[in-house]
Amino acid sequence: MSDSLVLAVAQPPCVSYGIAVNAVAHADAVRAAGARVVVFPELSLTGYEFDAPAVAVDDPRLGPIVDACAQSGTLALVGAPVDDPDGRSYIAVLAIDGAGATVVYRKVHVHSSEAGRFSPGPDVPAVVEVDGWRLGLAVCRDTGIPGHAAALAAEGMDVYAAGILDHRRDAAVPPERARRIAGEHGVWVAFAGFAGSTGEGFDEALGRSGIWAPDGRVLAQAGPEVGGIARAALNRGGAVRTAEGPASGGADAGPA
Repeated sequence: MSDSLVLAVAQPPCVSYGIAVNAVAHADAVRAAGARVVVFPELSLTGYEFDAPAVAVDDPRLGPIVDACAQSGTLALVGAPVDDPDGRSYIAVLAIDGAGATVVYRKVHVHSSEAGRFSPGPDVPAVVEVDGWRLGLAVCRDTGIPGHAAALAAEGMDVYAAGILDHRRDAAVPPERARRIAGEHGVWVAFAGFAGSTGEGFDEALGRSGIWAPDGRVLAQAGPEVGGIARAALNRGGAVRTAEGPASGGADAGPA
């Protein structure tokens, strides 16, 4: 078990339906982040497009992300639509490392606007363990359902990690939710927010991906720009803010 975990949240450029080009952008973000875990936004591989094709875990277009994770020792938590063998579609989280991709979570609390395409995932807490750290997984609307975080807390999560998408007019929503979850459950919170524009009316996505400490402090936060990355080293006895900025670079920000 490791006493520390370097975690990053990324908001890479996204071309609607462009899985191959988006995978390259994800790989670039993984390399730039320099983190053990990198969290990406909701449907980050396809954009927030309800008719986007499902992504299979053995899709060769994921190869650049697999290679980047192998080179950097990173676990990437990536947003993608997936199908099950019965033809149901889900808004999912793929865990990608040097060995390949696995579906680790399917969004439970789908919005009514999403229900025409996507089914709710199994209402079972999804926790991924990395170096002894337990990451509870969520996608967007899940973060606004108190019982969702509570169920993950009951499973002993250390970090609540979510890929989200919000419009700029709703800028107050993610930090309010992050502080509530951190305060109620004594956990770190990592939100990776979509930046730029995407489908279904999100012409001005919020970005501002961030990481919060268990006491509700913001440890690191990206701006609204496409390509932003925020990174923090989480320690069992506290947390240190280590870097933030665009994917092309970012200075050491020092202690929080």
